[in-house]
Amino acid sequence: MSNSLVDETRDARLGLGTSVVDAGVLERASRRFGEHGIVLPTFAQLADPQRIPAAALAGLAGVGRDAADARNLWRVHWYNDTAAGGLRQVPEYVVLPPEFTGVAPRILVAFGDTFPMIGAHKVLAAYACLVPRLVTGAFDPTAHRAVWPSTGNYARGGVAISRIMGCRGVAVLPENMSRERFEWLERWVSDPADIVATPGSESNVKEIYDACAELAADERNVIFNQFSEFSNHAGHYAVTGPALAHAFATHAASEPGLRLAAFVAASGSSGTLGAGDYLKERHGTRIVAVEALQCPTMLYNGFGEHNIQGIGDKHIPFVHNVMNSDAAVAVSDAATDGLFMAFGHEEGRRILSERGVPEVVLASLHHFGLSSICNVLAAIKYARAAGLGDDDVVVTVATDGASLYASERLRLRGSRFGGSFDDADVAAQIEAHLVGADTSHVLLLDDVGRSRIFNLGYFTWVEQQGVSLEDFEARREVAFWNRLHAMVPAWDAMIEDFNTRSGATAGS
Repeated sequence: MSNSLVDETRDARLGLGTSVVDAGVLERASRRFGEHGIVLPTFAQLADPQRIPAAALAGLAGVGRDAADARNLWRVHWYNDTAAGGLRQVPEYVVLPPEFTGVAPRILVAFGDTFPMIGAHKVLAAYACLVPRLVTGAFDPTAHRAVWPSTGNYARGGVAISRIMGCRGVAVLPENMSRERFEWLERWVSDPADIVATPGSESNVKEIYDACAELAADERNVIFNQFSEFSNHAGHYAVTGPALAHAFATHAASEPGLRLAAFVAASGSSGTLGAGDYLKERHGTRIVAVEALQCPTMLYNGFGEHNIQGIGDKHIPFVHNVMNSDAAVAVSDAATDGLFMAFGHEEGRRILSERGVPEVVLASLHHFGLSSICNVLAAIKYARAAGLGDDDVVVTVATDGASLYASERLRLRGSRFGGSFDDADVAAQIEAHLVGADTSHVLLLDDVGRSRIFNLGYFTWVEQQGVSLEDFEARREVAFWNRLHAMVPAWDAMIEDFNTRSGATAGS
């Protein structure tokens, strides 16, 4: 069999491809979208919203960013101006200086809570996973239910995308995630049965898979497993990567000698790490994957429970391009919990101000949820371990904001801090976890280290989930990922064809 036929056969098995698999389904889907006036943005438009049709942008003027309105698809990108509405010229970000981080390189943090409907960038992952299936006739919005397994935000993003596309979405997530996530879902689902709460916390991904296996027995259910949907990776490669490169270029414009040294992101589903592939190709950026110290799968083949909500553990996601990763870092949930409490406290802001932290940075702290703080701490730890200097910039993302964790403040005050959290506690947390961030639990990877982490995925994907050894091993090679990245322009052409078929217009 020729290499091209091997690739096409593998694409079909992995739910990829750039050809129509069911013309009848495609026709029903495009007709449904035409009836509802739904137009799909291309990945290129989401990467550079200046390419969005003027009529579509004008149509957003009367649409709230949190509304269940299909026009909010035009906001599924990093360029939303949440203060004034409309578009920003550059993604919203903050640069954390040495006065904040204690390390020489600047840490540039892009804000994920600027995304619509869910206030988190996972809505982009959901869109990226659904659209290739939709435009190839593999998902029928008139008959199928979209099932979104997640540790929180991806499930919400999937439900949001499903609802505004006129189909039914099912959220599958652990029962111990923040109350705010469940309250949001209760407002957005059409049936309470569409919220499936599985045992445990973000560390219990296997239980999520088990629930999805049961749901998959009903042929009406289509499982969009973010941990194995390669378009999750491809969407972030095509959209998040360019947005972060643009933010860096803007910051570096006044200092031409700056280097985009590293991209840091918690592994979660590993989709966001796809942006690192884009940055490495263009800037030689090193890619740093992050996990919770209480469940150190990559670093120590470990297991456990933690409270860095949004990071799924005890497995290596199928869409993680492990062989392109340069470091693994573990962060303790004691640190993220403590700093989350301190950043939301007046005394915490006063202490940081006395250290010389600018007001613009203090004013940005509401953008930092638990996993966002985790990313920042990992960036600090990696910067120290790698010996980065003042000409280096480390880029990361604040995946969601503090507003998703208001209930956690009350819980943490009781469970972790003995019922109170006063000024002395604030000072102690900042001293221990921000000032005290060190190089412990940082692993700089060589080929042996990469292979060790890659091989861990065998037990989940081959032994548990039934992936063939051939398909598992194909992901070792750079050619696999290059082929995946090259599919995005083909999907864009199919999106444009789908919009033409539907007859819907951008200003509708």
